[in-house]
Amino acid sequence: MKPYILVVDDEPDICTLVKDILEDEGYAVAIAENGEAARHLVRQKTPDMILLDIWMPDIDGITLLKEFSSDLTMTAPVIMMSGHGNVETAVEATRLGAKDFIEKPLSLAKLLHTVEHTLMEAKQNTPNNLQCVPLQPVPPVGKTVQIQLLREQLEKLAHHSGTVLFYGEPGSGKTFSAEYIHARSARQNGPFIGVHTRQFHDGQGDVLLFGKEEGADIQPGFLEQAQGGTLFLDDVAELDADIQDSLFAVLSTGKWVRMNGSQPLTLDARIITATHYDLEQEIRAGRFREDLYHLLNVVPVHVPALREHVEDVTELLVYYVNLLVDKEALPYRNFTVAAQNRLRHYEWPGNIRELEGLVRRLLVLGLETDIGLDEVEAALGAGAVSFGNMDPANFDLPLRQAREQFEKAYLEYHLQQAGGSVGKVARLVGMERTNLYRKLRTLGIDTRRAGR
Repeated sequence: MKPYILVVDDEPDICTLVKDILEDEGYAVAIAENGEAARHLVRQKTPDMILLDIWMPDIDGITLLKEFSSDLTMTAPVIMMSGHGNVETAVEATRLGAKDFIEKPLSLAKLLHTVEHTLMEAKQNTPNNLQCVPLQPVPPVGKTVQIQLLREQLEKLAHHSGTVLFYGEPGSGKTFSAEYIHARSARQNGPFIGVHTRQFHDGQGDVLLFGKEEGADIQPGFLEQAQGGTLFLDDVAELDADIQDSLFAVLSTGKWVRMNGSQPLTLDARIITATHYDLEQEIRAGRFREDLYHLLNVVPVHVPALREHVEDVTELLVYYVNLLVDKEALPYRNFTVAAQNRLRHYEWPGNIRELEGLVRRLLVLGLETDIGLDEVEAALGAGAVSFGNMDPANFDLPLRQAREQFEKAYLEYHLQQAGGSVGKVARLVGMERTNLYRKLRTLGIDTRRAGR
């Protein structure tokens, strides 16, 4: 059966273009030109993937992403699209559950690679396609004191069987650390089941965790799928009260019963959890069981944010270039010293996940040359005009008109910085030169005057 992809964008030309490209590649495609139409199509048939624009007239893409992420009867991965987004928007979308972020104008190579990679990853992570191929024991990358300490802790924990609770910001490497413990443990030949607790928010959490029986038909839950291996729950603070009760009972007794079943099953899986919340504060607020906290918090481990060990950025860049070249057959490229220095001074709000995404984007879209400072600045969105410097009167305009004024100011700024060179601006803002000329004409920008 062809993978079914839903494209949500308020620009008909974009919808038609993406639909034609994807259908040529053998995908089944539906299009929705606003948020309400997208909701209707999702209710009719669950897609295998959603390509979702951020700016739309009725419902913005971030709001729709939140809805899709909280409705776990719909588990399709979401890829955000925008020609007007910035790094903060991309990080926010990733934090809310988006798998990737594609900038407009769309690059054919980037679009097809992202779709193929995301669908493949989703298929591999589907419970019905679980594989017990041992994970490769790759330790956290870096030479700083923080990472050396983390490696030492993980190595010790790999040789024990107790529960572990990872603390750390989204994207900092908690799943990576849990996988390393599993890969170095006596359970390394068993399954590693990674589950985000958001999946339990659909009212079927007990079925997902425990499984169910319907006559002779047995549907194993995550606990059963992890038997002989490791069950990793991220983010445990987002479990609702009923699932907290259920998990506490399993950890206390070491047993559980499938829904509609009668035969107790004995737990033979290591439980590792993670959170970016302050659980003690959650307990005080009445949102988390204190007794469950004590069962999970036997060994707490802090996974540092990337800004806490930015000296490791260079090594991380090399690691992810080699990884993506090897696993995704992307072209090999080096980062110049200037580019590395810029990235060592970047705040990395999305942590290592953001770094990996940046490397992938530069390898997919870049030229067969070293990755220089200008290309990194463009990828980071550096130099973008701040909304805080715009005339407050612009915020009373219709969205499209306000957006045009922002685009005009943005491009005039970069033309002035580039001395009127459209080629330099195209490279800096990540647009094809033909599309940029068309945009400049549409906005009424005189390149000669703007470059003075």
